[in-house]
Amino acid sequence: MERSCFLLSITFLLVLQLQYSSVGTVGAAQTNITTDQSALLALKAHVTSDPQNILVNWSTTTSVCNWAGVVCGARHLKVASLDLTGTIPPLLGNLSFIVELRLINNSFHGTLPKELSYLHRLKLIDFGYNNFMGFIPSWFGSFPKLQTFNLYGNQFSGSIPATLFNLSALQHIDLGINKQSEIPKEIGFLDQVEELYVSYNALKGPVHVAVFNMSSLTTLALYGNNLSGGLPDNICQHLPSLQNLYLGRNQFDGPLPSKLWQCRELLSLSLDENNFSGSIPKKIGNLTQSREIYLDDNNLTGN
Repeated sequence: MERSCFLLSITFLLVLQLQYSSVGTVGAAQTNITTDQSALLALKAHVTSDPQNILVNWSTTTSVCNWAGVVCGARHLKVASLDLTGTIPPLLGNLSFIVELRLINNSFHGTLPKELSYLHRLKLIDFGYNNFMGFIPSWFGSFPKLQTFNLYGNQFSGSIPATLFNLSALQHIDLGINKQSEIPKEIGFLDQVEELYVSYNALKGPVHVAVFNMSSLTTLALYGNNLSGGLPDNICQHLPSLQNLYLGRNQFDGPLPSKLWQCRELLSLSLDENNFSGSIPKKIGNLTQSREIYLDDNNLTGN
């Protein structure tokens, strides 16, 4: 386990996957291609630095389907290594057939244009490791097919917008390394989410009980915040599939949950660097699947 509990990316990526329907006329398909070409050229115009010249073939003399980092069709995915600096143009919202949008580990900054909310076919959004800031826009709730939502490694602040909790297809949320201050109780409505990462943010106060009722969770990572208060004694009662629980480096206090043994699928447990007191529950030995347990830097006593 990486003790920092967040995903690392060692490559510079910009990936756009475009999926076109085979239904309709050639003329209609050509219109879609032309619209997408204009949108991507607008993005290129907003890029202020491309030292590796990855975008050199993004021009009208080459088919948009042959541009670096652009894939027409859902079967194959091509990846382009980039080192970009710029902002996201509103015209990117014209890519109406796009299903995956990744702008990973670049230097995009500023706020996100509302026009991105037009991309209703999106199943994956990954804007990790950039310099976006401000509140997470409420229009992120406009993607009914969204399964993966990654904004880790930015400077988003405030609370997670409640509109996000209407996305019934959502399975993976990673908001690590931002400045989020609150997880609303409405997050409990997301009954399909398997992985929730909000590590290294500005979360404070107790964790709302709704988080511990998300029965589909396999990973819960709230490491490195300022969360406080005690943990429910039966923390795992409604988390039957939980495999990774990362709550270390916070301000939790009180005794360790005595029914941790109910997390029968638990592989990794991190409760280190908190203010827990009392003894270690004997039945913690029933976590026979566990590979890693971190309880160091607390106020534990006894044998």
